[in-house]
Amino acid sequence: MRGSVAPMTTDAHATFRELHDEDLFVMPNAFDAGSAKLLEQLGFAAIATTSSGHAATLGRLDGAVSRDELLGHVEQLAEAVSIPVNADAEYCFADTVEGIAETIRLLANAGAAGCSIEDFNPEHQSIDPIEQSVERVAAAVEAAEHHGILLTARADGLLHGDDSTASVIERLEAFAAAGAPCVYAPGLRDPEEISAAAALAPLNVLALPGVPSVPELAELGVRRVSAGGALAGVAYGAFRTAAKALLTSGRYGYFDDMLPPEARDAAFG
Repeated sequence: MRGSVAPMTTDAHATFRELHDEDLFVMPNAFDAGSAKLLEQLGFAAIATTSSGHAATLGRLDGAVSRDELLGHVEQLAEAVSIPVNADAEYCFADTVEGIAETIRLLANAGAAGCSIEDFNPEHQSIDPIEQSVERVAAAVEAAEHHGILLTARADGLLHGDDSTASVIERLEAFAAAGAPCVYAPGLRDPEEISAAAALAPLNVLALPGVPSVPELAELGVRRVSAGGALAGVAYGAFRTAAKALLTSGRYGYFDDMLPPEARDAAFG
Protein backbone atom coordinates (compact mmCIF):
# COMPACT_ATOMS: atom_id res chain seq x y z
CA MET A 1 0.00 0.00 0.00
CA ARG A 2 1.32 3.40 -0.97
CA GLY A 3 2.30 5.92 1.67
CA SER A 4 -0.06 8.81 2.18
CA VAL A 5 2.29 11.69 1.36
CA ALA A 6 1.49 13.27 -2.01
CA PRO A 7 4.19 13.42 -4.71
CA MET A 8 6.05 16.71 -4.94
CA THR A 9 4.42 18.38 -7.93
CA THR A 10 2.43 21.53 -8.53
CA ASP A 11 0.26 19.82 -11.15
CA ALA A 12 -2.72 18.47 -9.21
CA HIS A 13 -4.18 16.86 -12.33
CA ALA A 14 -1.02 14.88 -13.07
CA THR A 15 -0.60 13.97 -9.41
CA PHE A 16 -4.14 12.64 -9.20
CA ARG A 17 -3.71 10.50 -12.30
CA GLU A 18 -0.41 9.12 -11.02
CA LEU A 19 -2.06 8.06 -7.77
CA HIS A 20 -4.29 5.68 -9.78
CA ASP A 21 -1.41 4.05 -11.65
CA GLU A 22 -0.48 1.45 -9.05
CA ASP A 23 -1.08 0.42 -5.45
CA LEU A 24 -3.85 1.81 -3.24
CA PHE A 25 -4.42 5.24 -1.76
CA VAL A 26 -7.05 6.49 0.67
CA MET A 27 -9.04 9.54 -0.42
CA PRO A 28 -11.20 10.78 2.49
CA ASN A 29 -14.08 13.17 1.94
CA ALA A 30 -13.94 16.72 3.28
CA PHE A 31 -17.08 18.74 3.92
CA ASP A 32 -15.61 22.24 4.34
CA ALA A 33 -12.29 24.06 4.12
CA GLY A 34 -11.38 23.27 7.72
CA SER A 35 -11.88 19.53 7.33
CA ALA A 36 -9.96 19.66 4.04
CA LYS A 37 -7.01 21.33 5.75
CA LEU A 38 -7.06 18.80 8.59
CA LEU A 39 -6.99 15.90 6.12
CA GLU A 40 -4.09 17.43 4.22
CA GLN A 41 -2.18 18.08 7.45
CA LEU A 42 -2.64 14.43 8.43
CA GLY A 43 -0.85 13.44 5.22
CA PHE A 44 -3.52 12.21 2.81
CA ALA A 45 -2.48 12.41 -0.83
CA ALA A 46 -5.87 13.56 -2.15
CA ILE A 47 -9.34 14.40 -0.88
CA ALA A 48 -12.85 14.30 -2.28
CA THR A 49 -15.98 16.28 -1.67
CA THR A 50 -19.12 14.56 -0.40
CA SER A 51 -22.56 15.54 -1.63
CA SER A 52 -24.22 14.57 1.64
CA GLY A 53 -21.55 16.22 3.80
CA HIS A 54 -21.65 19.42 1.76
CA ALA A 55 -25.45 19.47 1.91
CA ALA A 56 -25.26 19.08 5.69
CA THR A 57 -23.11 22.22 5.98
CA LEU A 58 -26.01 24.07 4.33
CA GLY A 59 -28.60 22.47 6.60
CA ARG A 60 -29.96 20.28 3.82
CA LEU A 61 -30.28 16.63 2.86
CA ASP A 62 -28.23 14.91 0.18
CA GLY A 63 -29.23 15.88 -3.35
CA ALA A 64 -30.43 19.37 -2.42
CA VAL A 65 -27.35 21.33 -3.56
CA SER A 66 -27.25 23.26 -6.83
CA ARG A 67 -24.48 23.09 -9.39
CA ASP A 68 -23.40 26.65 -8.61
CA GLU A 69 -23.18 25.79 -4.92
CA LEU A 70 -21.06 22.73 -5.71
CA LEU A 71 -18.75 24.80 -7.91
CA GLY A 72 -18.24 27.32 -5.13
CA HIS A 73 -17.58 24.49 -2.67
CA VAL A 74 -15.00 22.85 -4.96
CA GLU A 75 -13.27 26.17 -5.50
CA GLN A 76 -13.12 26.76 -1.75
CA LEU A 77 -11.59 23.35 -1.06
CA ALA A 78 -9.14 23.55 -3.97
CA GLU A 79 -7.92 26.93 -2.67
CA ALA A 80 -7.64 25.60 0.89
CA VAL A 81 -5.28 22.70 0.10
CA SER A 82 -2.39 21.88 -2.22
CA ILE A 83 -3.40 18.25 -2.79
CA PRO A 84 -5.84 17.12 -5.52
CA VAL A 85 -9.58 17.51 -4.96
CA ASN A 86 -12.05 15.07 -6.52
CA ALA A 87 -15.59 16.43 -6.93
CA ASP A 88 -18.69 14.38 -6.13
CA ALA A 89 -20.73 15.69 -9.05
CA GLU A 90 -23.72 13.37 -8.57
CA TYR A 91 -25.69 13.20 -11.86
CA CYS A 92 -23.56 16.04 -13.28
CA PHE A 93 -26.64 18.27 -13.01
CA ALA A 94 -27.52 17.52 -16.63
CA ASP A 95 -29.84 15.38 -18.75
CA THR A 96 -27.91 15.93 -22.00
CA VAL A 97 -24.37 15.12 -23.09
CA GLU A 98 -23.84 18.84 -23.73
CA GLY A 99 -24.89 19.59 -20.18
CA ILE A 100 -22.55 16.95 -18.81
CA ALA A 101 -19.65 18.46 -20.74
CA GLU A 102 -20.49 21.91 -19.41
CA THR A 103 -20.58 20.71 -15.80
CA ILE A 104 -17.20 19.03 -16.18
CA ARG A 105 -15.73 22.16 -17.78
CA LEU A 106 -16.95 24.26 -14.87
CA LEU A 107 -15.61 21.79 -12.31
CA ALA A 108 -12.21 21.82 -13.97
CA ASN A 109 -12.23 25.62 -13.93
CA ALA A 110 -13.14 25.53 -10.22
CA GLY A 111 -9.99 23.52 -9.49
CA ALA A 112 -11.16 19.90 -9.44
CA ALA A 113 -8.52 17.34 -10.38
CA GLY A 114 -11.22 14.71 -10.85
CA CYS A 115 -14.97 14.25 -10.73
CA SER A 116 -17.60 11.53 -10.75
CA ILE A 117 -20.79 10.84 -12.66
CA GLU A 118 -23.60 8.65 -11.30
CA ASP A 119 -26.21 6.51 -13.07
CA PHE A 120 -28.95 7.40 -10.54
CA ASN A 121 -31.36 9.92 -12.04
CA PRO A 122 -32.53 12.24 -9.22
CA GLU A 123 -35.50 13.52 -11.20
CA HIS A 124 -36.92 10.05 -11.86
CA GLN A 125 -35.54 8.59 -8.60
CA SER A 126 -34.30 5.54 -10.49
CA ILE A 127 -31.23 4.05 -12.11
CA ASP A 128 -30.96 4.93 -15.79
CA PRO A 129 -31.07 2.12 -18.38
CA ILE A 130 -27.57 0.81 -19.00
CA GLU A 131 -27.42 2.06 -22.60
CA GLN A 132 -28.24 5.59 -21.47
CA SER A 133 -25.74 5.38 -18.63
CA VAL A 134 -22.96 4.24 -20.95
CA GLU A 135 -23.71 7.10 -23.35
CA ARG A 136 -23.50 9.58 -20.47
CA VAL A 137 -20.25 8.08 -19.20
CA ALA A 138 -18.70 8.21 -22.68
CA ALA A 139 -19.62 11.90 -22.97
CA ALA A 140 -18.19 12.57 -19.51
CA VAL A 141 -14.96 10.72 -20.36
CA GLU A 142 -14.49 12.84 -23.48
CA ALA A 143 -15.11 16.08 -21.58
CA ALA A 144 -12.87 15.10 -18.67
CA GLU A 145 -10.01 14.16 -20.99
CA HIS A 146 -10.38 17.45 -22.82
CA HIS A 147 -10.01 19.38 -19.57
CA GLY A 148 -7.31 17.13 -18.11
CA ILE A 149 -9.27 15.80 -15.14
CA LEU A 150 -9.90 12.19 -14.17
CA LEU A 151 -13.42 10.80 -14.40
CA THR A 152 -14.91 8.22 -12.04
CA ALA A 153 -17.99 6.39 -13.36
CA ARG A 154 -20.35 5.29 -10.59
CA ALA A 155 -22.87 2.45 -10.61
CA ASP A 156 -25.16 3.33 -7.72
CA GLY A 157 -27.67 0.49 -7.84
CA LEU A 158 -26.63 -1.00 -4.50
CA LEU A 159 -27.53 2.31 -2.82
CA HIS A 160 -30.98 2.33 -4.39
CA GLY A 161 -32.50 -1.09 -3.84
CA ASP A 162 -30.69 -3.21 -6.44
CA ASP A 163 -29.60 -6.40 -4.66
CA SER A 164 -27.87 -7.78 -7.76
CA THR A 165 -24.16 -7.15 -7.54
CA ALA A 166 -23.82 -8.97 -10.86
CA SER A 167 -25.78 -6.24 -12.65
CA VAL A 168 -23.75 -3.54 -10.91
CA ILE A 169 -20.47 -5.17 -11.96
CA GLU A 170 -21.86 -5.50 -15.49
CA ARG A 171 -22.33 -1.74 -15.49
CA LEU A 172 -18.80 -1.16 -14.23
CA GLU A 173 -17.50 -3.32 -17.07
CA ALA A 174 -19.52 -1.28 -19.59
CA PHE A 175 -18.27 1.99 -18.07
CA ALA A 176 -14.67 0.79 -18.27
CA ALA A 177 -15.22 -0.20 -21.91
CA ALA A 178 -16.55 3.33 -22.54
CA GLY A 179 -13.20 4.69 -21.37
CA ALA A 180 -13.77 5.49 -17.69
CA PRO A 181 -10.33 5.59 -16.05
CA CYS A 182 -11.83 4.79 -12.63
CA VAL A 183 -15.02 2.95 -11.65
CA TYR A 184 -16.99 2.89 -8.41
CA ALA A 185 -19.94 0.93 -7.06
CA PRO A 186 -20.68 2.12 -3.52
CA GLY A 187 -21.99 -0.77 -1.48
CA LEU A 188 -19.70 -3.54 -2.74
CA ARG A 189 -18.61 -5.60 0.26
CA ASP A 190 -17.84 -9.16 -0.83
CA PRO A 191 -14.10 -9.74 -1.43
CA GLU A 192 -14.64 -11.87 -4.54
CA GLU A 193 -16.95 -9.29 -6.09
CA ILE A 194 -14.57 -6.47 -5.20
CA SER A 195 -11.71 -8.40 -6.81
CA ALA A 196 -13.77 -8.99 -9.96
CA ALA A 197 -14.60 -5.30 -10.20
CA ALA A 198 -10.99 -4.29 -9.56
CA ALA A 199 -9.90 -6.37 -12.54
CA LEU A 200 -11.98 -4.17 -14.88
CA ALA A 201 -10.37 -0.79 -14.20
CA PRO A 202 -8.92 1.17 -11.26
CA LEU A 203 -11.62 0.73 -8.61
CA ASN A 204 -12.79 3.00 -5.82
CA VAL A 205 -14.35 1.25 -2.82
CA LEU A 206 -16.50 3.00 -0.25
CA ALA A 207 -15.43 2.27 3.33
CA LEU A 208 -18.50 0.78 5.02
CA PRO A 209 -19.19 -1.68 7.85
CA GLY A 210 -18.45 -5.13 6.48
CA VAL A 211 -16.02 -3.92 3.80
CA PRO A 212 -12.53 -5.48 4.02
CA SER A 213 -9.85 -3.36 5.68
CA VAL A 214 -7.67 -1.05 3.63
CA PRO A 215 -4.72 -3.52 3.60
CA GLU A 216 -7.10 -6.31 2.55
CA LEU A 217 -8.53 -4.14 -0.22
CA ALA A 218 -5.00 -3.51 -1.46
CA GLU A 219 -4.51 -7.26 -1.73
CA LEU A 220 -7.71 -7.47 -3.79
CA GLY A 221 -6.34 -4.99 -6.31
CA VAL A 222 -8.34 -1.93 -5.26
CA ARG A 223 -6.74 1.42 -6.20
CA ARG A 224 -8.72 3.91 -4.11
CA VAL A 225 -10.76 3.96 -0.90
CA SER A 226 -13.10 6.80 0.05
CA ALA A 227 -15.32 7.50 3.04
CA GLY A 228 -18.34 9.22 1.49
CA GLY A 229 -20.28 11.29 4.00
CA ALA A 230 -19.17 9.22 7.00
CA LEU A 231 -16.57 11.65 8.36
CA ALA A 232 -19.06 14.50 8.10
CA GLY A 233 -21.56 12.32 9.95
CA VAL A 234 -19.01 11.62 12.68
CA ALA A 235 -18.31 15.35 13.07
CA TYR A 236 -21.99 16.28 13.24
CA GLY A 237 -22.68 13.34 15.55
CA ALA A 238 -19.99 14.46 17.99
CA PHE A 239 -21.29 18.03 17.83
CA ARG A 240 -24.84 16.87 18.59
CA THR A 241 -23.69 14.65 21.46
CA ALA A 242 -21.71 17.50 23.06
CA ALA A 243 -24.56 19.99 22.64
CA LYS A 244 -27.09 17.52 24.05
CA ALA A 245 -24.88 16.94 27.10
CA LEU A 246 -24.65 20.69 27.65
CA LEU A 247 -28.44 20.96 27.47
CA THR A 248 -29.32 17.98 29.66
CA SER A 249 -26.52 17.82 32.23
CA GLY A 250 -25.11 21.33 32.17
CA ARG A 251 -21.61 19.85 32.25
CA TYR A 252 -18.65 20.46 29.95
CA GLY A 253 -17.09 17.03 29.42
CA TYR A 254 -16.93 17.63 25.71
CA PHE A 255 -13.70 19.58 26.20
CA ASP A 256 -11.94 16.21 26.44
CA ASP A 257 -12.90 15.49 22.82
CA MET A 258 -12.01 18.85 21.29
CA LEU A 259 -9.49 19.20 18.49
CA PRO A 260 -6.15 19.77 20.26
CA PRO A 261 -4.86 23.33 19.83
CA GLU A 262 -1.58 22.08 18.37
CA ALA A 263 -3.47 20.09 15.68
CA ARG A 264 -5.67 23.10 14.95
CA ASP A 265 -2.68 25.42 14.64
CA ALA A 266 -0.78 22.98 12.41
CA ALA A 267 -3.70 22.67 10.01
CA PHE A 268 -5.08 26.20 10.04
CA GLY A 269 -2.03 28.31 10.77
